[in-house]
Amino acid sequence: MMRTRPLKVALLGCGVVGSEVARIMTTHADDLAARIGAPVELAGVAVRRADRVRAGIDPALVTTDAMALVKRGDIDVVVEVIGGIEPARTLITTAFEHGASVVSANKALLAQDGAALHAAAEDNGEDLYYEAAVAGAIPLIRPLRESLAGDKVNRVLGIVNGTTNFILDKMDSTGAGYQEALDEATALGYAEADPTADVEGFDAAAKAAILAGIAFHTRVRIDDVYREGMTEVTAADFASATRMGCTIKLLAICERAQDGGSVTARVHPAMIPLNHPLASVRGAYNAVFVESDAAGRLMFYGAGAGGAPTASAVLGDLVAVCRNRLGGATGPGESAYAALPVSPMGDVVTRYHISLDVADKPGVLAQVATVFAEHGVSIDTVRQQGRNQGGGDGAAAEQGGGRRADGEASLVVVTHRASDASLSGTVEALRKLDTVRGVASIMRVEGE
Repeated sequence: MMRTRPLKVALLGCGVVGSEVARIMTTHADDLAARIGAPVELAGVAVRRADRVRAGIDPALVTTDAMALVKRGDIDVVVEVIGGIEPARTLITTAFEHGASVVSANKALLAQDGAALHAAAEDNGEDLYYEAAVAGAIPLIRPLRESLAGDKVNRVLGIVNGTTNFILDKMDSTGAGYQEALDEATALGYAEADPTADVEGFDAAAKAAILAGIAFHTRVRIDDVYREGMTEVTAADFASATRMGCTIKLLAICERAQDGGSVTARVHPAMIPLNHPLASVRGAYNAVFVESDAAGRLMFYGAGAGGAPTASAVLGDLVAVCRNRLGGATGPGESAYAALPVSPMGDVVTRYHISLDVADKPGVLAQVATVFAEHGVSIDTVRQQGRNQGGGDGAAAEQGGGRRADGEASLVVVTHRASDASLSGTVEALRKLDTVRGVASIMRVEGE
């Protein structure tokens, strides 16, 4: 039997995502009611400017007083899509205190204050759902939090920002430079006027913190995530990646240590083999690769942003929260029982691709190989452009192009697995060699 009294929903924010939430709530009202077991009613919409025309929304529902809306007392669910830290944080906690559950798409707030928000929800017996905060329409948080709750997740590796993936894909497929690819992303609406949050990895780092916390049942904040942007990636890096049978992606990587005693979370550009599933993710799409003990390897792929895809995730959470409310229960809250420490970036172990500008004279390769050996970093391959030299320390050397007129050569070293701390010490020592004119680029090699 369907309950006739509607569940009342307050919408905070009516931009690209919020307007789609309102539209779907209206056009799919009968379907939502059937799935929930009761109708849902849009009871109020909080915006910054009330004078703007919003198609399909009754102007009588629009208010600029978001605080008064969440304090009404008759609201069942608050949908927060305004973003940022404040006033979103205060509005969400106030909603809990006044008897409403919350559905949020606010990755920045959850990555910074997720523990406090979960505690506030639990203290007031309310739900906090946020599928839309990571990877848009892709069902990811619920599978990690519920479907894999009985499994042990060891690694989460993914492309979680569509803007950066579009830019890197364009550089790879057309040979465009970074700025040219960014300009196209901006013109197409994939990049904001200020793209810093995307291209410097802040957006992906917030998502990595959320994913790591859920996957490893450990509190991980955005400050725990190592972050490196992609603005320094060049056409030369892509050329090197191509020679290695790789491409370059900005990855969010969350890992459990082999001994199980700690976790790491990081965001940075990386080379990945072309045969890895993530290598084929093109344009502005997102994909996340999950590795667990029992389920093995799983991949989640789809549209990671945009009004309709993100609204789809919001509405999925809305249905779940409304069902819980009708049943007099709440869904899963924060799971941080493991309380594993987050290890520093220096403990991360992976492979590296290092490009050096060196003096074009005999003996340089031997000096460079010695520095790697002294820091315990084993060399896999060496490619030198400018002079035919054999590899030292068991390296396999490839001869590159012709000699440079300026007396410099390019030396590319690919290592075996080593800790980030060991690699950093190696690079610091290399910079001190008279024969090394500069370190052109350092990039990690992942996904193997």
